Amino acid sequence: MSTVVIVGAQWGDEGKGKIVDVLTEKAEVVARYQGGNNAGHTVVINNEKYILHLIPSGILHKGKKCVIGNGVVISPSALIKEIDGLKERGIDIDNNLLISKNAHIIMPYHIAIEREHEKNKGSKKIGTTGKGIGPAYTDKIARHGIRVIDLLTPAVFKEKLYANLLIINFLLQNMHKAAPLKAEEIYNEYMGYTERLSRYIVDTDVIVNNAIDSGQNVLFEGAQGTLLDIDHGTYPFVTSSNTIAGSACTGLGVGPTKINKVLGAVKAYTTRVGEGPFPTEIKDELGEFIREKGGEYGSTTGRPRRCGWLDMVALKHARRINGLTGIAITKLDILDGLDNIKICVGYKYNGKSYEELPKEAEILENCEPVYEEMKGWKERTLGVRNFDSLPANAKAYIKKIEEMLNVEVQIVSTGQKRDEIILLKEQF
Repeated sequence: MSTVVIVGAQWGDEGKGKIVDVLTEKAEVVARYQGGNNAGHTVVINNEKYILHLIPSGILHKGKKCVIGNGVVISPSALIKEIDGLKERGIDIDNNLLISKNAHIIMPYHIAIEREHEKNKGSKKIGTTGKGIGPAYTDKIARHGIRVIDLLTPAVFKEKLYANLLIINFLLQNMHKAAPLKAEEIYNEYMGYTERLSRYIVDTDVIVNNAIDSGQNVLFEGAQGTLLDIDHGTYPFVTSSNTIAGSACTGLGVGPTKINKVLGAVKAYTTRVGEGPFPTEIKDELGEFIREKGGEYGSTTGRPRRCGWLDMVALKHARRINGLTGIAITKLDILDGLDNIKICVGYKYNGKSYEELPKEAEILENCEPVYEEMKGWKERTLGVRNFDSLPANAKAYIKKIEEMLNVEVQIVSTGQKRDEIILLKEQF
């Protein structure tokens, strides 16, 4: 038996979906523990691309139990669209999907409020996906949230909905000068969703713990990345949930003593979507080249990702707060053909050097990265499945990352497809 947490070690978009997909082969249960449909995990199987937003990537394997945990905020319409899309492509959902009773629901007023808040911030906007994730988590913490279990009792759902709309409509009309929302329309809409989703709703914490206790292999799937964590990321330019490995415990109801391994997904370079500090961003033609070659556009929003060199300061922060036991390097092939590759080993700001990630936004926004340079490689790494077959300089680059982080590189992804991967160490 083994339990493995897959966590993004950067600003998200590290290729966690593919890593989860590959590791699912030896897992019985795959469980998502935080975030919402603002996440997008892309998996390519036999030249077919699957983009998943709420359902764990393990659903693409037959007979695997896939759990949406209590730490996830769920858009019922987005989830039903995802279910229908997968069913149309022959994926078995009905026997494999489980939804936590305690997960919170994204409501139309969450989307409306987020839209108005972002609009009013102007140049200081955070750059959210506009899917209501933040307001849904706000209501959860304020104890105004509506949970999946409330959908199963229409009277309870209706009471909470009408009470919340009294406040929301006041804000929409008086603060934002926007149209109010109609409670009866929302109620009828969500009762329709309940008919579609009720078969999947269970006590997932019981099921996940029973799986672990019975000796099954369980894979915990995170969304976004460490630097977007609400507590440990580049605040306020973060997401609204805890994205780090510890969130697997709270987001699924699993004790920390049951976690065996934490595998950090690390892109061979760095990207981030939206606003916020990004010390190693490449703002010239090379950054555009990496974006186009790597297909660096958000799988959820289509927004272009900002691209930059690998940031070891940020990765050391991720190693520490996640307790990484291994690294999965992804998108190595995108760096093929470069003459030189840079690695950020520190920052400078106002004459002071930083080897740890500064907590001050002012420093992160204005610091100068300190680089070490390595020779690139001209040979193709795309599709290479054996470490010894990699170009010498590519192997040196991987070993450099391993040495600087003092964490073993256990997986190397050399392309989008499921079999374009080097497994240096089994996780299960």
